[in-house]
Amino acid sequence: MDTNPILGTWRLLSWYNENESGERHYPLTEAATGYISYTLDGFVFVHISAPARQSYRVNDPFGGSLEEDSAAMKSQITYAGTYEFFGDRVEHHVDHASCPNWAGTTQVRQAAFIDKHLWLSAPDTFLDGKKVTACLEWARAEG
Repeated sequence: MDTNPILGTWRLLSWYNENESGERHYPLTEAATGYISYTLDGFVFVHISAPARQSYRVNDPFGGSLEEDSAAMKSQITYAGTYEFFGDRVEHHVDHASCPNWAGTTQVRQAAFIDKHLWLSAPDTFLDGKKVTACLEWARAEG
């Protein structure tokens, strides 16, 4: 049996970005939802979204107006690729991402397990034009 504690699917409990003065900002509101899944064969899949996202007028993923597409893009973040777990950090080697600039990059996250929750953080990250530490708290997902 594999002893990698990060394996499996985790449900988002909280995502906030903290600036150097300790102020917190919730980029997709405090009610953001999402999943991160680490597979035994070394893949990671992440999807986080704002609650109550605006629907397109038509039921067609390629049929949105420019305004609808922009709102859809700005209300979620997703990426996938492979990962390596090193105990106190995890490296996500991104192949596909909603932010095209992330494809081909390695996203490094500090990892900690506190009260059965997985905490991932990314210090010195630029999000929304500001240098922050992204902090995400995850709980094991139950199907």
